[in-house]
Amino acid sequence: MSRFNNWTHKQTNKPARRSRYQQNMPDSHFVSKARSEIEENAYVSKHQFSDFDIAEELKARISQHGYTVPTPIQDRAIPLILNKRDIIGVAQTGTGKTGAFLIPLIHKTLVDRRYTTLIITPTRELATQIRQELFSLTSGLGTYSALCIGGASMRIQDLQLRKRPHFVIGTPGRLGDLIKRRMLSPEYFNAVVLDEVDRMLDMGFINEIRELIALLPQNRQSLFFSATLSGKVGELARGFLTNPEIITISTQKPSDNVDQNIIKVAGIDSKIAELTKIIEHADTSKTLVFVNTKRIVENIASKLVEKGHAVVTLHGDKPQNKRNNAISAFRQDRATVLVATDVASRGLDIDGISHVVNFDKPLTYEDYIHRIGRTGRAGKKGIALTFV
Repeated sequence: MSRFNNWTHKQTNKPARRSRYQQNMPDSHFVSKARSEIEENAYVSKHQFSDFDIAEELKARISQHGYTVPTPIQDRAIPLILNKRDIIGVAQTGTGKTGAFLIPLIHKTLVDRRYTTLIITPTRELATQIRQELFSLTSGLGTYSALCIGGASMRIQDLQLRKRPHFVIGTPGRLGDLIKRRMLSPEYFNAVVLDEVDRMLDMGFINEIRELIALLPQNRQSLFFSATLSGKVGELARGFLTNPEIITISTQKPSDNVDQNIIKVAGIDSKIAELTKIIEHADTSKTLVFVNTKRIVENIASKLVEKGHAVVTLHGDKPQNKRNNAISAFRQDRATVLVATDVASRGLDIDGISHVVNFDKPLTYEDYIHRIGRTGRAGKKGIALTFV
């Protein structure tokens, strides 16, 4: 336990690092037609879920969700994880990677109730979504989890940890706080998952991640997921894994299924008017609106509410319980508009978003790709509109 004393807590609420290319992007970057033909059957799964050597009760939960054929990352990763291999999964959000690591790790827990897993994610929203998927796969199976994220009660998290949960899911900053306070003992985990590593490094978590890794047991299974494997991401992977199997999933870019266009505006009133037209259009189901500042989020939302629309908001200053309520309302169609900063551009997986509107132009093209990737998912067409 003395190693906990070496933990030096660092400020982790840093803005994502920005590229040197923050200048105004050409409007042509925001105009593109969705591909008329979507490639199908590029990958033929070698398995069905029923083929995997996993507990029958887990197979039943998977079947109840209507899943029969694994996604490519699931098809390739699940057998390797079951065989105790370290893996590097290079895959985008939306490829099924959460199920790729949860399914075999749940099986290991069902076989050995002392088996424990630490899952580290860059954002609170992604951590919450992973826990929700864990719940859906383990309902009634007697597995327990703790969600350790900032903005939520540390007392409640301490109570969850005292129950010795099988899964601990959290963000680097809060996990570091819990370790520093000796509420969490990282040296007892059998497996660790780093998810969306590239995003964690973009957010400035490199030192926190390295210190967390140093506290983990040497004899562990390590699973590493990232959209890229270059630079510091690859360097971190080399120091984290033992003889890993690398799985690279070729996927369409988020923009492939998305019709992209611009709308010329002449000020805030013009933007609000155009946004109202989009929301009220017959083909619009759910609209995700991105802006660059927290203050503008609430201003836009209040104007839309005045016009009679069901609107929720998401930004970094919002308390965690209100973040959760907003996402739940949007997911369950109790709200049809979500106005958000880039906190919603990654790690937010909500079905049925028909339109993404960039009320403010994104600061980088990478931000733009992540924003519009919230629509056009699961083979459906989406629409992305950028005000210029």
